[in-house]
Amino acid sequence: MRVLLLTRYNRLGASSRLRSFQYIPWFKKAGFECTVSYLIDSHELTNRYRDGQYGWGVLIRAYYRRLRALWGLYRFDLVWIEKEALPWFPASFERWLLSGVPYVLDYDDAVFHKYDQHRDALVRGVFADRLDRIMAGAGLVIAGNSYLADRARNAGAGWVEVVPTAVDLNRYTVKRTENNHPNTLQIVWIGTPYTSRYLNFLRRPLEEVGRRFPLKLRVIGGTMPSLPGVQIEAVPWAQATEVALIRESDIGVMPLSDAPMERGKCGYKLIQYMACGLPVVASPVGANCDIVRHGKNGFLANTPGEWAEALNELLADSALRREMGSSGRRKVEREYCLQKTAPFLEKLLRAAAQEADYVCP
Repeated sequence: MRVLLLTRYNRLGASSRLRSFQYIPWFKKAGFECTVSYLIDSHELTNRYRDGQYGWGVLIRAYYRRLRALWGLYRFDLVWIEKEALPWFPASFERWLLSGVPYVLDYDDAVFHKYDQHRDALVRGVFADRLDRIMAGAGLVIAGNSYLADRARNAGAGWVEVVPTAVDLNRYTVKRTENNHPNTLQIVWIGTPYTSRYLNFLRRPLEEVGRRFPLKLRVIGGTMPSLPGVQIEAVPWAQATEVALIRESDIGVMPLSDAPMERGKCGYKLIQYMACGLPVVASPVGANCDIVRHGKNGFLANTPGEWAEALNELLADSALRREMGSSGRRKVEREYCLQKTAPFLEKLLRAAAQEADYVCP
């Protein structure tokens, strides 16, 4: 089966790497011929993290790449799209370009909110239902969690499935011992320069906890201002080192604000921590509530007081950390690993390509 895979980013972008690229070796073994066309390359994404936006030259090159890819889609049996093919283009134009070949949309983020909650009323008026119209014409919508799936169903998508973002168990192995610095307990967070803003929710809890325990916060891929009583270690993200950096830690954290965009997030940080055998503390937002079994593999914490209480309890009890970490690892093995999601996704894509009653938009 010939599949055209339209990703948002190259391998540096987490959503593309995890929702698309990590499946390609599996699909090749299954007989798929996968052709990948990214919208934004890794160099352009790195510059955006640094500068905060894309330049016009980057956007022109990106859309040129994408239009060239769409021009040849008739050669494929299926088009598999991460989020959307042409951001900010009229929905009718995108659906017209996709006509004639069944297409699948894959969402791990509530990107529809960048349109329907845009600060400009004119933008909202023109684009609010853009992704709803594209989802309604899809042969299949794959959502990373129930919040995204509900939006697709409400938009009129005829076939919606939930496939969580997953880790490869061959890469993620369990933390076997306490960290190499027994006099300092280590909390870990992983993300991007953009998402590190959520760490501000932890300033008060970490300052309080730091008065009781010698503490280090390891920030992978982001930044965090200094905190009294807490050692901050900011390290760059790299695929080759991310697992080891997590596994060396004692507790994984995922703070979030409770807002529409955040409710669409798929909790991948938590899955990474749990795959390494770490207990977790997370905000009770979106998919976090499905991943964390409160009191079993970690804690859900909303207020600064709840965060401090959860961290204090875990930091004070190494046996509890091991017990919750083992419970989290078992949950990942059952529900959130590539070894479970890849066979299911393969079946979905084959069925979408062969759907007899598919109607072109």
